[in-house]
This record gives sequence, structure tokens and C-alpha cells, in this order.
Amino acid sequence: MVFTGRMLKRLRLLSGMKQSHVAELLQVTQATISRWEAGLLTPSENQTAALECLFEKVPPSADAALRRLVEMSTAKVHLICDYSHRLLAASPSRRAEWRRELLGLPMLRYASDEIQEAERSLTDLGWYDGQTASLLVDTGPNRRDDVPIVAGRVLWERIPLADGAMGRLVTTLT
Repeated sequence: MVFTGRMLKRLRLLSGMKQSHVAELLQVTQATISRWEAGLLTPSENQTAALECLFEKVPPSADAALRRLVEMSTAKVHLICDYSHRLLAASPSRRAEWRRELLGLPMLRYASDEIQEAERSLTDLGWYDGQTASLLVDTGPNRRDDVPIVAGRVLWERIPLADGAMGRLVTTLT
């Protein structure tokens, strides 16, 4: 997973953690966490792995009505937490594509190169500032057997969840 400064700060805040606590857990200084969040430094590969483990504990949204709508949809659609990329819900047709259970797991690790590039562009597009509420993403295959992504187009829609977090509804269009 690529942690942008903004993403790291949001995950930390959603977890209710102070920079000093994250620093202690990762055995770095609080100033290092601050620099990561400001985008002045980038975590190493080992530090990124530790951050992934740390933030796997961010609880999924409790928005039951939205989850039910997604799970009853006939479209290929899934809902993730916009901050942690954890899967909150998926339609039966989307789940049928996957060869493993993913509920509660971060999905970004399965992303194709095009999805990762689109993810990196979100800050510049004003996604997190509310300037952009939806985005069309053309994607290529991710070449994975367990959670395959084929070439096509998806629609990302940013929506507020009942617990105050933001979600991303991902719908396959082609």
C-alpha cells in the first residue's frame, strides 16, 4: 500500500491515535510521523508494512442500510472505507469474481497499476476536499487469480457513512 500523508493522518485519526503513540509503536520519533503526514518523508518498505498491520485494526463502518443495499445490488459493486480501503460490503456478482473472503480487509493491495495511479491523483483532484465526488477510472488487469481485475471502467463515488467516515462506492461500468 502506498501511504500518502493525508491517508496516514486520516487512518491515525480514525483509530483515535496520537502521532506520539504511532511513533512509539513503529519505533520512530513523533517528528518522523509528522513528516510522513506532511509528505516531507516517505515510510520505508518495512515501515509501510508495519503501518498496514497497525491500521488493519481500523473498524469498518456500521452503516447497515447502505451495506444491505450494496449486498442486494445486481450490479458489480463494492463499498470500501475511503481512508483505509477496507471492504465494507460487496454485491453477489462482485463477490463471485473473488476467490477469497475479503470483508474487512484492505483492497488496495489488489489494485491494478491504473487504479493505483488514480489513487495517487485524488488529492490533486480535490477528492478529499469535497471538490470531486465521483471519478471514472479506466483500469487494466491486475494479473491476480485470487481477486482478479479485468480491463474496463469503474465509477468511484465518494459518500458519507453513518459513522462520520467517508466511503467509496466502486461500480464496474464495462
